[in-house]
Parts: sequence; C-alpha cells; structure tokens
Amino acid sequence: MTTNADIHARRLAALPTGWGSAFPVYVDRAENAELWDVEGRRFIDFAGGIAVLNTGHLHPKVKAAVAAQLDAFSHTCFMVNPYESVVRLAERLNAAVPGPTEKRTMFVNSGAEAVENAIKIARYATKRPGVIAFGGGFHGRTHMTMALTGKVAPYKQGFGPFPADIYHAAFPYEYRGVTVADALDSIAHIFKEDIEPDRVAAIITEPVLGEGGFVISPPEFLQELRALADRHGIVLIMDEVQTGFARTGRLFAHEYAEIEADIVTMAKSLAGGFPLSAITGKADLMNTVHPGGVGGTYGGNPLGVAAANAVLDVIEEENLADRALGLGELFVKRLEGMAVAHDAIGDIRNLGAMVAMELVADRGSKTPHADLTKALVAKAQEKGLILLSCGTLGNVIRFLVPLTAAEELVNEGLDILEACLDELHS
Repeated sequence: MTTNADIHARRLAALPTGWGSAFPVYVDRAENAELWDVEGRRFIDFAGGIAVLNTGHLHPKVKAAVAAQLDAFSHTCFMVNPYESVVRLAERLNAAVPGPTEKRTMFVNSGAEAVENAIKIARYATKRPGVIAFGGGFHGRTHMTMALTGKVAPYKQGFGPFPADIYHAAFPYEYRGVTVADALDSIAHIFKEDIEPDRVAAIITEPVLGEGGFVISPPEFLQELRALADRHGIVLIMDEVQTGFARTGRLFAHEYAEIEADIVTMAKSLAGGFPLSAITGKADLMNTVHPGGVGGTYGGNPLGVAAANAVLDVIEEENLADRALGLGELFVKRLEGMAVAHDAIGDIRNLGAMVAMELVADRGSKTPHADLTKALVAKAQEKGLILLSCGTLGNVIRFLVPLTAAEELVNEGLDILEACLDELHS
C-alpha cells in the first residue's frame, strides 16, 4: 500500500521547500466536507481548501457542469475565440455585485491576478500611482500583491524590492485596541507624511482580514473609506477573494456596510475548486483600458466558468447564505462553551460562517499564544480534523468548513477540537 510517508519522501526529493504544505497527508479522494488520504484515513475538512470550497468538495452540480463542458471543449482562449458561458457569468456577477451603477466583469486565473488587474485599471483610469492598503491584509504572492500585503513573514521576507507608491494604513482591530478612528487617522498621516491624496489611485481592503486573522471591518469603517475615496477621486477596491460567495451570510461581505465599491475582486469559492478569478467594476472605470491592455491566455477558462455558473446556482438553490448564518451561530455557541473551560480562547469572531478564535496566554494579558495555536492544528490533524491558523501574530484558528456540511459532521469536528483543547490546555 502507498503510504503518506512514501509520497512525502518523494515530495522532498522533487519539490522545492518554499512550496510548502500544512500537513504530510496526501489526499486520495474527497466529498463535501470530508476527505480520505492514501492510507484510507478520514478527515473532517474545516479548511475548505483555504475558502475555496463553500459548495464542498465536488458538489454534484458543479461536477456535472464541468463534465458537460469537458465533453464540448476545454480551451480556445477567450481573447481568440469567445464563448457564451463567459458572457452569462459576467452578466450574473454584474447583477450580483452590490450597487446600482452599471458594471463590467473580466476573468483571470487567481486572486492575486485579479488584484493585479484591479490596480492596473485603477492606475490607468486615474493616471495616478499611489495605492493604500492595510496592515494585516493579504492580497497575493506576486510582486505587486506582496507589496500590498501587510504581513512580512512568510510572504514578503527576502523577496524585495517591491513596486513603489504602496502605503499601509492601520486596520481597525477592536480586540487589539485599534479603533476605527485610529485607522482613519493613520490614513490622514499617510496623506500628510507620504503621498498627497490627489496622487492616490486606489484604496484596497478586505472587508474581513483573511490571513490577517479574520478581523471584521466595522460597517462605519467601510462607509468612511467610501466617503474618503469619493472626496479625493480615489478608486475603492474591495478584495472579496476569501470573503465572497455566501461565506459571511451575504454573497459579498461588504454588503453589510451598504456601500458600492468601484471594483470588487473575487476568486476562491467563485468556481468551487477550479482556477478562476474575476474583477467586477463600474462600467465607466472598467472600460477606460484600451483593448488588449488586460487579459491572459487562460482567463475565463471554460471549465472554471462552467463551474462558477453552477456554483451560483447552488448558492441560490440551497440558500447557502442563510446556511452560513446558521453555521456561524453553531460555531460561536460551541466555541463559547469551550471558552468557559479554557481562558486561552481570548476572542471569538464571526461574520456568518467566517469564524475564528484568537488564542492567548490568558484573557487578562491577551499575550498571543502562537505555540498553542500550532500545537492545536497538529493535534487536530492527528485526530482527523483539518484546521488552519492565521493572524499576524500566528495565534488565530480560522474555520472555513464548506457551507454544505451537515450539522452532525460540523459537531463531530467541533467535538474533536474540544478534545484537543482539553488535552493541550488544562
């Protein structure tokens, strides 16, 4: 029988160390919120491929849509020979992205590529160079998106120099004492000390920090960013790569703030496990770029587009936004129960089913407990539960279970989590 150890030894001899994996567990098959490794061990998946699988592993409708497309054709390059499914998906996203302004959508391959194109469009349209991002934000691993990312290790460490005219403001983080006023004041300081507002092309933010620790933007913060952008002619970009497609209880997380972004970037759960990303923005803004100025060979890949159209159907037909709200309530209730016995659980945060707990030495000091976080992820994997950590301090456990997971399975996973906490933290 092939073992994880056998494959891992081959992996070490064939793949670079920089392309890491969280676990030496090699997947044989997966279904909905479960996966099985090559040794036949079953795991409950609370990672969802890092927020890619809101509709679960191989949702039957997504699988059928991709199979049907594969019977027709797999690639022509939309920039050479286009196809109707891209037009249909663009129409659906134009209608779904919040706000009354007429929209346009283009497709590329990854979240980072979506962000790159959003910045290109903003700079082209405004004829300005500057971009303001936020501490703790994550936007990708290309040079531009590394520059935007507000976390050095491991993403930026040793990879500079980065593109110029990128500035980082503070992100509001109530648990760590950073208020909305503090965050807005940090932007004011950028305008006074680094770059004048009429040289800033864009402000980009995640409505909920992903890698940064599932820190939720207060609605008033996003509203103030909208007002600030309007005041200075700045393009406001919402990075919904991790937050999108019903994860937060709305199709897009910035809907809670009741604002209209100028550009929205999306990827991950857009296509249910297939590589596809999108940039949707106000039509006048998106149409400024000359033909050929944006695009790519694989942008709007037919298989990914077929999957994405099916994903949107599933989200609507199975009411996954409401399902996310219910799952969020379940997680918070169970985590609050665990917090009674474990004061290492310093904070529990959620927006729908985007749930996290921040681990500390004790609630009084709030000292980050990265060692416990790392141990908990490892112990859970030993017991058959896949978890992910995040946060600039390395002390947050994030939960990204597929929204299609049965409540019984979710509770089984939470039982494992509780057992691990009891074992590691007495």
